[in-house]
Amino acid sequence: MKLFKDTSDEKNIKYLESESINIIREVASQCNNPVLLFSGGKDSIVLLKILEKSFWPNSIPFKVLHIDTGFNFKEVIFFRNKIKNKLKENFIIRNVEDTIKKNGLIKSEILNRNKIQSITLLEAIKEFNFDVCLGGARRDEEKSRAKERIFSFRDKLGRWNPKKQRPELWNLYNSKIKKKENIRIFPISNWTELDIWKYIYYEKINIPSIYLAHKRKIIIKNGSLISYKKKNYNKNKDIIKNITVRFRTVGDINCTCPIISNANTLYKIIKETLILRSTERGFTRIDDSISESAMEKRKKEGYF
Repeated sequence: MKLFKDTSDEKNIKYLESESINIIREVASQCNNPVLLFSGGKDSIVLLKILEKSFWPNSIPFKVLHIDTGFNFKEVIFFRNKIKNKLKENFIIRNVEDTIKKNGLIKSEILNRNKIQSITLLEAIKEFNFDVCLGGARRDEEKSRAKERIFSFRDKLGRWNPKKQRPELWNLYNSKIKKKENIRIFPISNWTELDIWKYIYYEKINIPSIYLAHKRKIIIKNGSLISYKKKNYNKNKDIIKNITVRFRTVGDINCTCPIISNANTLYKIIKETLILRSTERGFTRIDDSISESAMEKRKKEGYF
């Protein structure tokens, strides 16, 4: 079945790919020790593919880092391990569990690990002396992402200040930083969720099965759908049902909500994405829907 209705659609995807490759090569020419932040989600998978294309036929000259929260979906970890086996020593994993033990935190009190995840990331940056972290953030995900420039500067403590970002006129990027400062760079900033799915379809990229519609045990909690896990189930308050769902985004199992869907192929996902009106993270991530500034506050504290 043909995906693209006309050549302009295909040209747009190729243009976005070319723009991202140009940004990545700019990073390689200006920066000393970049790392790709890999979550196992569709955006970081696309970014890894573009990274491979940027340096083909040579191997990727950057390290790849995954911050494992310990609350990941098993499908995502299975997929991540396949990537790790492929990249071998160039793939680094650092665990939030280690940060919790190191800082003497009580596990039972930590349901959402975003704040701890930021600490683990900052520790990894310091450990390997990374000056640049490439991420798969897109500007259409939620409101605070739209404030983010492609080169996003962080201070010595990893904090983001939207008022102290540099202009990016004519696609010129200034990567000069002081010692211990860091840059987060987002080569797919100008992509949309729809563009990501079209690219995955066009390039025949493998993705975790969790993105395709499937029957799953779901907890219905305060109007939200949450994937069942013993730790997040309250038998006195929660209702459990087997529902056909898919995930638009993948994060911690405690705060990532699926959507009811029968889209079990990439083509069907693209058709469904065309008519969706809710933002990807605002609708499917409980931690982001608590307030409009939730993501921005976490970024100011060092989040991805």
